[in-house]
Amino acid sequence: MILRLTKEFDFQMAHTLSAYDGKCRNIHGHNYRLFVTVEGEPIDDAGNAKNGMVMDFSDIKRLTEQCIIEPFDHAFVVPEGSPFDHIEGTKLVVVPYQPTCENLLMHFARLLAPQMPQGVRLHSLRLHETDSSCAELIL
Repeated sequence: MILRLTKEFDFQMAHTLSAYDGKCRNIHGHNYRLFVTVEGEPIDDAGNAKNGMVMDFSDIKRLTEQCIIEPFDHAFVVPEGSPFDHIEGTKLVVVPYQPTCENLLMHFARLLAPQMPQGVRLHSLRLHETDSSCAELIL
């Protein structure tokens, strides 16, 4: 029996979309909500402290904070070659892509999926950029 677990995270991040034809070409920020969903079979071993769990929620939290939240929370994310990709004195993350909600999700999946323990798979990520706008990646 395969079960899915989801944990929600909040973080703030600023970005700019280079050469974009709308307001988002300007520096702006969002209060992001990230939903991380993993799937697997519950552990069936009475001698295991995690018996009955697919994955401990605290482990999902630790891995997500390490791979995604710590590097991106309160950061300014810009694409390589942007006029802002060399600002000093700020938490700057330069990425090799346009930092859209969609591209961020794919990047986050590449960071998080390899960290899953044996028998657990990253199923999906959903990133809310605003209360009414989100993207979802199903792996």
